Amino acid sequence: MAERSGNSGIAFVLGAVVVVLAGLIWYLYSGGDLPGADEPEIQINLPDGN
Repeated sequence: MAERSGNSGIAFVLGAVVVVLAGLIWYLYSGGDLPGADEPEIQINLPDGN
């Protein structure tokens, strides 16, 4: 039983590494920009009350 839980622990760690690597590859492939980083900035200018 101990062997089985050890193997599942290793499988969990390897799965996490694969997910992190996939995210890193996607990040580099998309140009290194975070999602939503190229959204336009909204600025509201109110007239002076003078």
